[in-house]
Amino acid sequence: MPIATVNPATGETLKTYDALGPEEIEHRLATAEAAFHTHRTTSFAERSTLMHRAADLLDEDAQDVARVMTTEMGKPVKQARAEAAKCAKAMRWYADHAEELLADEEGDPSDAQDSGASRVLVRYRPLGPVLAVMPWNFPLWQVIRFAAPALMAGNVGLLKHASNVPQTALYLEDLFHRAGYPEGCFQTLLIGSGAVEDILRDPRIKAATLTGSEPAGRAVASVAGDEVKKTVLELGGSDPYVVMPSADVERAAQVAVTARVQNNGQSCIAAKRFIVHADVFDAFAEAFTAGMKALKTGDPLNEATDVGPLSSEQGRDDLEELVDDAVESGATVLCGGERPDGPGWYYPPTVLADLTPEMRIHHEEAFGPVATLYRAADLDEAVAIANDTPFGLSSNVWTRDEAEIDRFVRDLEAGGVYVNGMTASHPAFPFGGVKRSGYGRELSGHGIREFCNITTVWHGA
Repeated sequence: MPIATVNPATGETLKTYDALGPEEIEHRLATAEAAFHTHRTTSFAERSTLMHRAADLLDEDAQDVARVMTTEMGKPVKQARAEAAKCAKAMRWYADHAEELLADEEGDPSDAQDSGASRVLVRYRPLGPVLAVMPWNFPLWQVIRFAAPALMAGNVGLLKHASNVPQTALYLEDLFHRAGYPEGCFQTLLIGSGAVEDILRDPRIKAATLTGSEPAGRAVASVAGDEVKKTVLELGGSDPYVVMPSADVERAAQVAVTARVQNNGQSCIAAKRFIVHADVFDAFAEAFTAGMKALKTGDPLNEATDVGPLSSEQGRDDLEELVDDAVESGATVLCGGERPDGPGWYYPPTVLADLTPEMRIHHEEAFGPVATLYRAADLDEAVAIANDTPFGLSSNVWTRDEAEIDRFVRDLEAGGVYVNGMTASHPAFPFGGVKRSGYGRELSGHGIREFCNITTVWHGA
């Protein structure tokens, strides 16, 4: 895949970039290693000042960088601005909380005494340069939720961003540079995926984080495992959205529309499989389908647009194949389902019903504005359908019954359970999945500690 900005609304290639050569990559690795040895010794106060400055600059740049993101990957510009604001919020959150999250932890005096020590404590120390392999769908947010905690912990970052968002990737390096971070603290590597293995195997790289597809995650995890290096993986998701009879069905249907089509439906944590109790299935299906039909699809730079194009022609082809396979196997199309004529990689908001396990879309992630609708006879079947997926990123349940809530929280195989609302990430709460959705956690205290050397400090009596 060339490193290029290709406008998904038109298919026009706007700008191309040459990949870094071996000598340039070596220079950046050496610069990162040198920067780490200095950055790791700075105080939390110094790091906080830099991070706040970067957040302020991002706020100032929000309008311009939003247009860049929209032009590169097609998200509605109003959502792009919201993404920039969310990033600034997360940067400030880590700037303000990193010191307490990584404070020394004193061991219990009796346990210290039992071990023959006068004092035992746990200290969180940075690991070193961390390689981040990031996707195009949230081109700012996916990077910042790694970079903010990593830099605040005293690590340095090297970003291998998706090849279709090079301008956003270069903006991020420039942002941290303008904020005053020393050279090498955060660098963008304009490279293809074929260059990742050698960089990950370099002894100066101490860990890696990847958000992206399952095949990409397997590749990085395999190399990192061979090199015995820490990784955090956030991969695909096919999140269930369960609606039970006690729920506010009208509200659940309204939120379901946003939960499915946020970011043009190209979100790992977007609700994708809507599992509705038979008693309220018809009412939900009618309201949900009406909401999907009412969405405005079009130019993502238009403030009135709800759904823009998919990020690539291949992405649209893949989505269309899943829908066509389901329809040929007996699925019912309640709305959408046909590629529109004209330029750009658009696909309409689509709702499919009468799904069966033989259909590809039952097990594969639909990365676009396509929803699958399931009828569940009871709570047990709802849980079974929800868990009948290789993924386990997040989940959404709508019910006012406390016993049902307890059952869902206990039995759903996912990294998050959102009750009477839609999944959303927040810097204060851990984010990540299980099964083929990956491992490790981002955000919160759990996220900032992922790339720390958790050190036991033992003092003799």
